[in-house]
Amino acid sequence: MRLAVLVNDFGELAIDADLIEAQSGDLVSIAGGCVCCSFGSDLIGALVTLAGREPAPDQFLIETSGVALPGAVARSVALLPSLSIDSVVVLADAETVRVRATDRYMGDTILRQLAEADLVVLNKVDLVDAGTLAGLRSWLEEAAPRARVIESVRAQVPPALLFGRGHDPVATGPWSGPSPGRIRPPAPAAAAYESESFALRMPLDVAGLAGDLAQPGCGLVRARGVLRDADGSLKTLHVVGARFEVSASGAPAEAGTGLACIGLSGRLDRGAIERAIVRATRPVSPSPAW
Repeated sequence: MRLAVLVNDFGELAIDADLIEAQSGDLVSIAGGCVCCSFGSDLIGALVTLAGREPAPDQFLIETSGVALPGAVARSVALLPSLSIDSVVVLADAETVRVRATDRYMGDTILRQLAEADLVVLNKVDLVDAGTLAGLRSWLEEAAPRARVIESVRAQVPPALLFGRGHDPVATGPWSGPSPGRIRPPAPAAAAYESESFALRMPLDVAGLAGDLAQPGCGLVRARGVLRDADGSLKTLHVVGARFEVSASGAPAEAGTGLACIGLSGRLDRGAIERAIVRATRPVSPSPAW
């Protein structure tokens, strides 16, 4: 997977010299196919420049400053018709986020960041006691109503939760296994999540299914798949938090179809997902005329 990483302050980015393959101005090519770029105040210009590279990146990761509003950044990206937002991820410090949210100077910014998140990575949960953590979970339900909350230690999060595109959406078996086309997450992080895979060959109301999967009842953090729509066309489905997107698939007509779902261990509701699939199922033959 080729990633382009855009950072808000290039001067503070520490990259070991032996990882750098080439450097030109604010652009650094890193071993492994990753490109890093400083965008400063010209985010759109940086995106256009990186999108024109050969080969083009599979996905962009935009790291904003700690006082940026991710919703404003997402609206800027929406100005480019060739790009779409996969998810807005906010990293929160379990020790300090509630205190900072009440600060007279930065509190409004913190609360707006949380409100605009699709995923909140609540980090350093090992540094707070059980009572504090329970209170944080309850508080985040109100502060980040549209987000799924992922708890982490040392920010260890399975890459498959952050990077939904560029992975095989129909591979079977445990998502954390060494399947072709997937990134294997760190073992401690993988243990906190579970997945369900569905080989779906029948036509579906793909947009309706995506909307149902984005509801909290399914217990999903992320879902992705290539599915056949009611009109017979292939569609790509992405769900992250409460955000979902359905678009035309570039897969060949004979491609296999299926759905992969990821959720927190013990909270993923396979029954709810199956009911959503049943609701989305459409008859293959046309209805009789009356």
